[in-house]
Amino acid sequence: MSKVNVSKIHSLTGHNDCVYTLESSQYPNIFFSGAGDGMVASWDLNDPENGTLIAKLPNSIYGLHYASNEGILIAGHNYDGIHLIDWQHKKEVGSLNMTESAIFDIQTADGLAYVGDASGTITVVDMAKLVIVARIKESAKSVRSIAVNKSTNEIAAGYSDHRIRIFDKSDLTLKHTLEGHANSIFTLKYSPDEQLLLTAGRDAHIKIWDVGAGYMVLQDIVAHMYAINNIDYSPDGKHFVTCSMDKSIKVWDARSFKLLKVIDKARHAGHGTSVNKLLWSSHNDLLVSASDDRTISVWDLNFV
Repeated sequence: MSKVNVSKIHSLTGHNDCVYTLESSQYPNIFFSGAGDGMVASWDLNDPENGTLIAKLPNSIYGLHYASNEGILIAGHNYDGIHLIDWQHKKEVGSLNMTESAIFDIQTADGLAYVGDASGTITVVDMAKLVIVARIKESAKSVRSIAVNKSTNEIAAGYSDHRIRIFDKSDLTLKHTLEGHANSIFTLKYSPDEQLLLTAGRDAHIKIWDVGAGYMVLQDIVAHMYAINNIDYSPDGKHFVTCSMDKSIKVWDARSFKLLKVIDKARHAGHGTSVNKLLWSSHNDLLVSASDDRTISVWDLNFV
């Protein structure tokens, strides 16, 4: 089993409220953060202490997504809709008022944006025309997380009604409803080879589903003490990380699903409150974490 050496190399401040989300850019060293203060900031891992404010919105930001094909950063503005930001010029280039609910997640594929909100709706938006082309409404409970599987042409969504729903991306029909979690699904992620779906949430379990076997459950892991907020894979796909309301980050082997390391306040000067989002950058394999404590931490993980 790998040994993991962990060191915190930066603690970034500037947000005035809980930091809810992190998102990569087209450059490995540049990432974005969104927070309860309505601020969207960009950060450079080559000069991480100096964040740059690129947008200020009136309400909390839970969902950020960089649409790589369009070169646009999409901010989910709670109780309003989405704002499209040309982050390099720090200007808004479009907006769409689509919901009066909180927006929890945004994903894009093939010119379409999929926006999940607290009303239980996934709104599908044509990015070029900035118009709504469809709405998926399969639950009255929140859509908390969305993932796209390009290999199978499917969209996975995790809901607060304890279920994961798998939709056909072509016609948006419901293909599978996955049950087994005891509470809200906060995060889901397809493996880099798109053969597995990892899901987690308020019940503190990670479930691993076999995509090719009709989403059969392969493993159910009691992973944290409290709700799991996010999952992300390492750039090489060999490991994944989870973060939790229990204030910890955990590092896992992606093949064996064995726990390799716990990163917390006592042992590594970790976060003092809930850890909300993770971003494992390809820039020197640095791991970035965001927390309710208003800080963003940058971690160097060395596998020996």
